[in-house]
Amino acid sequence: MAFLGLVAAGGMAVAQDQAPMVGAPIPWGMGLQASGGPIKDAISSFNELVFWIIVVITIFVAILLAWVMWRYNEKANPVPSQNSHNTPLEIAWTVIPVLILLVIAVPSFRLIYYQDRARDADLTINVTGHQWYWNYRFPDHGNFAFDSRPIQDEDIKAGQMRSLEVDEPLLIPVGRTVRVMTQGVDVIHSFFVPSLGVQRYTIPGRTLETWMRADRVGTFYGQCNQICGVNHWFMPIVVKAVPQAEFDAWVASARTRFARQDEQAPALAEAAGDTIRIAAARQ
Repeated sequence: MAFLGLVAAGGMAVAQDQAPMVGAPIPWGMGLQASGGPIKDAISSFNELVFWIIVVITIFVAILLAWVMWRYNEKANPVPSQNSHNTPLEIAWTVIPVLILLVIAVPSFRLIYYQDRARDADLTINVTGHQWYWNYRFPDHGNFAFDSRPIQDEDIKAGQMRSLEVDEPLLIPVGRTVRVMTQGVDVIHSFFVPSLGVQRYTIPGRTLETWMRADRVGTFYGQCNQICGVNHWFMPIVVKAVPQAEFDAWVASARTRFARQDEQAPALAEAAGDTIRIAAARQ
């Protein structure tokens, strides 16, 4: 029976590992979101390093303050010291913080450069921030593009997350390195998906690069985290990591579905221009 229990527990653990992940905020969450890829793994590791450094410093300062209050209060030390300098102490409180900052700086710089550019990317996605929605373009797959807009509260279905769902999520294949090129067309936005460790500004007139990789099947939620106007709060991001076969099928469908929209857009714009010109001529 004990053996069967161990087998069952192992099976449950494997099932949990294979279950689709949901990268999203949780009620009363105190820590970082669960990691869905290597960048977030590195961020979580760096966060833990800095956290324990802060804990040690806080405990040391608290103990030092308590000792000073006990040792140098008026009753225990009625005649205060007249010393104004202590060279060894001044050297120590200068050198030690510098060493602590170096311990933090080295992995910090490594993390920044690790996030900066994709190495041997499997595909590229162009991300463009608009007020207030996202546009995704796949230059490696026929250059099709589509808009991803938030779902209004009255249209949210059971099981969906308020203010985080979109009508067209971004699909990526699991285990593939995705180069992300960001641009802006109006104001500065920020493409931010916490569980994948992705954050990059979309700046008008500039193209910035980063990358992401999902190591697990799942849905990863994000939002614009750069104040960009009255609807900044309602500019969600949904990234779905799916198996390669499912991604290929989606691309085949999307190239047809969104190509029609691309073909209609110039015609609609021209028709709108004709309407404006006709109205102006009548006036």
